[in-house]
Amino acid sequence: MQIVKFEDLNVMEPILKAIVEMGFEEASPIQANAIPVMLSGKDIVGQAQTGTGKTAAFGIPLLQSVDPKDKRLQAVVLCPTRELAIQVADEIRKLATFLHGIKVLPIYGGQEISKQIRSLKAGTQIMIGTPGRVMDHMRRKTIKFDNVKMVVLDEADEMLNMGFREDIETILQDAPEERQTVLFSATMPKPIMDIAKTYQKNAEIIKVVKKELTVPKIEQFYYEVKPKNKEEVLCRLLDMYDPKLSLIFCNTKRQVDELVSELQGRGYFAEGLHGDLKQQQRDRVMNSFRNGKTEILVATDVAARGIDVDDVEAVFNYDVPQDDEYYVHRIGRTGRAGRNGRAFTLVVGKEVYKLKDIQRYCKTKIMVQPIPSINDVTAVKAEKVLDKVATTIANEDLSKMIDLIEARVNTEDYNSLDVAAAFLKLAMGDDDNHADEIKSYEDFGDTGAEAGMVRLFINIGKKQNARPGDILGAIAGETGMPGKLIGSIDMYDKYTFVEVPREYASEVIQVMKEAKIKGKSINIEPANRK
Repeated sequence: MQIVKFEDLNVMEPILKAIVEMGFEEASPIQANAIPVMLSGKDIVGQAQTGTGKTAAFGIPLLQSVDPKDKRLQAVVLCPTRELAIQVADEIRKLATFLHGIKVLPIYGGQEISKQIRSLKAGTQIMIGTPGRVMDHMRRKTIKFDNVKMVVLDEADEMLNMGFREDIETILQDAPEERQTVLFSATMPKPIMDIAKTYQKNAEIIKVVKKELTVPKIEQFYYEVKPKNKEEVLCRLLDMYDPKLSLIFCNTKRQVDELVSELQGRGYFAEGLHGDLKQQQRDRVMNSFRNGKTEILVATDVAARGIDVDDVEAVFNYDVPQDDEYYVHRIGRTGRAGRNGRAFTLVVGKEVYKLKDIQRYCKTKIMVQPIPSINDVTAVKAEKVLDKVATTIANEDLSKMIDLIEARVNTEDYNSLDVAAAFLKLAMGDDDNHADEIKSYEDFGDTGAEAGMVRLFINIGKKQNARPGDILGAIAGETGMPGKLIGSIDMYDKYTFVEVPREYASEVIQVMKEAKIKGKSINIEPANRK
């Protein structure tokens, strides 16, 4: 597969900047083929399914055709459903982040029409709408097509299946004849080709049909997380499953760097791999991963090309991939050579819908899992140690060891079970101390905080010239806890409430009793639920 960079497609600088922010490192096949043709002003019929990057394929040329100084309607995108209209509008807004003066408006049924009319009157250059609601505005004469330069039909086959053919034809007939007409469809039935013949001029047909995506037999799980808890959940999964080698995928180079830094700070042997590294650095990182010196490799999709390491036991999607094919490429890095493999995906909010798309197109099952508690992590670690113990008992001569333990037990005030428990604790390290902390967390009861958090009361507020930043800075500075894990801070005249993750609450209370904020000693305790 040939790599095509957006820089090679005559994409303007502000949009390139947004593309980098969004995490795209290269153009997908539909983008590489469609963008140059659309920029040349030609009509196109693009055959592409969801998950191929078609929104950016038409969104980039569409944005480059819009004049920000002209507040009139210049581009119309028609979508079959309100969900797709909202999704397309969001993506085009992201692409337009560094373009000033461009207004993108999704219009669809179910939303108050008067609100849409106000936005249209205020000036909107790009409208993304469902055919029925666009027709409604046409009847009310609240939209004018006089200055429309481009019309895009997104998922045209789906719109025809839903009975929108007449509406589409009416909209196309009302748009100026001198316009660019772009049609995207996953299939090319006769009615689609009829619309293309009637309403397009010498359209170029661009086909990017995704190959059948088959997912290897890998256990696949996903976890619904809050953005601020992603790192903590990832670390719990790493501790719980303790993979020999693991690959973590991020969508952007910046996220790779940030995550590597956080993981190294927590004591993991992690390294990053992305497009900004020199070849010499890439080789060093890959060799270190191959020989097991680096246990965790954090990478972007493009940088991970060519990674061929058989011993990868787990793949983590720290970010949900932008493309269905990327998901398949990512998780295919584990479970090699007949070994068992696991894939874990961290999902934030609406990303769960993207994951459902991936499941559908890849014909695979990704199971939702509860976020493991620290107790779960401890139990799994103990089980692993005990499995090793069982193997040692079955395969080794332990008679000398038995004699040593017997001699010690006979002279001390403990039994062989105590000795076994102490050895288990030593073998697991200090992490199981968290189990005791969990018990004390439960004693906080309901403090009125959101799930997984504890609300704390601090006897300092606005009257002492304190600001939320002072509270956050003091807690993060004194405890070493990442500031982004701290939840809501509600400040009043003489006191403040702050939410911290349950697993940090005991430490925060303990450490902050000795701390000062704005030069004053403070009292900190769990809040009482009113």
